[in-house]
Amino acid sequence: MNETIEIIRSEFAQASFETFEMVLISMVAAAVVGTILGLVLHLTSNPMFYKNRIVNGIAGTIVNIIRSMPFIILIIVLIPFSRIIVGTSIGAIAASVSLSIASIAFFARLVEGAFSEVDKGVVEAAIATGASIPLIIRKVLFVEAMPALIRALTVTFVSIIGYSAMAGAVGGGGIGNLAIMYGYNRYETGVLLFTVIVLIIIVQLGQWIGDKIALAVTRK
Repeated sequence: MNETIEIIRSEFAQASFETFEMVLISMVAAAVVGTILGLVLHLTSNPMFYKNRIVNGIAGTIVNIIRSMPFIILIIVLIPFSRIIVGTSIGAIAASVSLSIASIAFFARLVEGAFSEVDKGVVEAAIATGASIPLIIRKVLFVEAMPALIRALTVTFVSIIGYSAMAGAVGGGGIGNLAIMYGYNRYETGVLLFTVIVLIIIVQLGQWIGDKIALAVTRK
């Protein structure tokens, strides 16, 4: 018990910071690039906007390839790319490259689905009034889809927490690495249980906050 407490006291703060670093970078990448990619997928598949089978097919194929790969394999495949981007293949920043790519692809599909759920009648009405496509995207698509987008971002956050834990298996650092290094490799069950509880709390808190925000922006 004393050894478990000492490990947590000396290692947990650094592991938490690394997890926070990975999740923050990945969430920003997903929110920005994933939203743009999801919007492109929706617009290029919808005849009311900019339907383009070639662009949609290329973007969709790239997203599907990334999503079809188990994350642990994706990290290994992207090690050379991570080394080029950040100069190393070990650590939280290096793991963030793979995390960001995975989260972008994951969130892009959710964004596409959120936009697809917007009532077509509302879009058609906006087009009938003579509104420009950019205006419709800003004032109709994003406004109507906002609750679904926030829920999608919440789901992505939960997934990234899981991905970040797996990143520890290949030297990515973070809470997952702490669990593997001490909880699994050194049979420190107390450390393993502690990290599991912390991850559960983080996920539950993130889900609760996301649900509250989605409810607040839901149009009555």
